[in-house]
Amino acid sequence: ARQVVSAGGGSVQAGDSLNISCITSGIGVSDSDMVWYRQTPGNECELVARRFADGREDYHDSVKGRFSISQDSARETMYLQMISLKVEDTAVYYCAAEGPIFVGGTWCAGQGTQVTVSS
Repeated sequence: ARQVVSAGGGSVQAGDSLNISCITSGIGVSDSDMVWYRQTPGNECELVARRFADGREDYHDSVKGRFSISQDSARETMYLQMISLKVEDTAVYYCAAEGPIFVGGTWCAGQGTQVTVSS
């Protein structure tokens, strides 16, 4: 079955680093457009980071220079590497595949992983 699962969240202090994972099956992560969203405590859903199959990446202005996407094609897993975390990064993070196969937490739907950053 085709699926993506967001995992690896946790509670950290401001300034810490954390890597979260998007574990996929059946979609070919290296051939897919992969996206990370997050939903803040105020319930706003925003697109955090995106990696296109052609290698292009873009990031929300608030995370540029602090977050980066990487992937392990052999493990069919995408990662969101987060450094210098801020309290305002606290959110539920969702990953999604958005082309050519669409599956996962597009616009904060379904299962995500909680990241809590405390001061």
